[in-house]
Amino acid sequence: MSDKKASKSCRHCKSRSASVPGDGTTIHYEKFWLYRHCSSVQQRHQQAQKVGQLFSGLLAMNVVFLGSAFISSMIFNRVAITLADVWILLSILKVLSVFWIIYYLMGTSRQPHAVLYRDSHAGPIWVRGSVLLFGSCSILLNVFQIGYSTILVQCKSKVEILFPIIDILFICTQTYFLWHHSKDCIQVQHNFTRYGLMVTTATNLLVWLLAVTNDTLHIEIESQLREVEQRFAGKALLHIPIGNETALCTCPNTTSCKIFQEGYILLYPFNTEYSLVCCSMLYVMWKNVGRRISHHHNLETRPKFKLRGVVFGPVLGATAVIIGACVFMMYQIQATSLDPSHQVLVIYFSYYIVLLPVMCVGAVVGTLIHTLEKKELDTVQNPTRSLDVVLLMGAALGQICMSYFSIVALMASKPKDLLNSLALAYSVLMIIQNITQNIFVIDGLHRRHTPPAKEEDAKEEQNREADSQRRVSMLELGQEIRKASLSYIHTYSNLSWKRRILREISFFLVLSNIILWIIPTFGSHPLFENGLERSFYGYSTWFVIVNFGLPLAVFYRMHSVGGLLEVYVTA
Repeated sequence: MSDKKASKSCRHCKSRSASVPGDGTTIHYEKFWLYRHCSSVQQRHQQAQKVGQLFSGLLAMNVVFLGSAFISSMIFNRVAITLADVWILLSILKVLSVFWIIYYLMGTSRQPHAVLYRDSHAGPIWVRGSVLLFGSCSILLNVFQIGYSTILVQCKSKVEILFPIIDILFICTQTYFLWHHSKDCIQVQHNFTRYGLMVTTATNLLVWLLAVTNDTLHIEIESQLREVEQRFAGKALLHIPIGNETALCTCPNTTSCKIFQEGYILLYPFNTEYSLVCCSMLYVMWKNVGRRISHHHNLETRPKFKLRGVVFGPVLGATAVIIGACVFMMYQIQATSLDPSHQVLVIYFSYYIVLLPVMCVGAVVGTLIHTLEKKELDTVQNPTRSLDVVLLMGAALGQICMSYFSIVALMASKPKDLLNSLALAYSVLMIIQNITQNIFVIDGLHRRHTPPAKEEDAKEEQNREADSQRRVSMLELGQEIRKASLSYIHTYSNLSWKRRILREISFFLVLSNIILWIIPTFGSHPLFENGLERSFYGYSTWFVIVNFGLPLAVFYRMHSVGGLLEVYVTA
């Protein structure tokens, strides 16, 4: 009897393997030894997916370790490995990634039944928009680098001109690929697609790691140049790190040289952000290779972003943005002067000390409202949401790590000084704010969305039809404005108090995180200007701590905006 049952189940599995989805389409999954020796179609697919992810992950790990060894050797060995050697390795990886992306666009994605499913949660518009924005800034950064290297061609190598050209090609190809195919759940050529995605991800990680190390040297040079400028005013000097050797190039006293130099410094942080965002999107695509999405999940409509039902959140957020922009401009003007004042640092830390507690209170109130709500938890497997949670927790460690190191240095030195007391309060509040905001965002991402009532949709449809049939004249303009205002007030009053407060808090936190992202991204680094931590830990140690934590802190603010927008639209 058992043999008969086994033979029946075997015949059943063979009949099912011909067409898995059940909608008439046929998917031919890759057959290798582990896939053939599993007991059922479901098990075969899962095991094949795990093995493919394992080997492609091992490939990416080896590529990252090789590149990290090159970059570390460049930092610690001044002769054997130079910056040009690292650029050559990255250029090879970028060319391979470009070839694979072109093959995917022209070959893999055009095969029959290649993309039967698309993940609606992957690649939301604000993530793809950030890739487009940061990619454009990175291309402009490479243009400035080419122009600057061309002006100083007498003390530059040819690799420094060739590498930005390859980088522009890589950024253009990758940005187009992620904009159009970030939602794909590819169903053919699983293993080759996984290997290509992992090589591209590893390339972006190495680009980020190299940018972080170069940014460390760049900020260190800026701090050292201030002492030189105080003694020799009038000369524009630039240290160019090659490996760990510092060559002294004199920037000609021309407008074009100054533009290229300042543009490169201004746009440099966007390159690190671009690499991190691309890594997150490529990872989601890698997890979606071979993934089958249910028909119900595929038809599920995502809520749209609407600015109705919020009043106080935009007002408070806009106030925080305007004040923060003023503080940022004051800081930049004072920081670029030969004699920077401690007063601007006091204003800078005071702004944070006022804003961060308000953000903490908002996050705590939002978390309490989540616990009071009776919304069901969304337990459906979602690679995008899982990655969002990991990135929020991981990126927050950068700011938390810097804050704890700063607290130890401040407590062990002179905490009674006004500036040091403000810096201490800033570090403590930054830790609390990161933790409370993470709890609020992660809890909100796991709440199931409740669609609006059908009656409200019907009313809105009737209003739209009536508006389209009505002729708008100058006499009716005042009535239209009054009607729109009443409609906004009606929508605001119809929202439940829980949803209303959640939307207000989410929108306020979105704007607050935007200004907290802008300030450090465009060059405001008070941790360097204060100098106490630098003298406590030593120059090299403190720069290693800060420059590994600072890009993560900037990425955390940008990624928090996406998570908070998700919480806002699902509230």
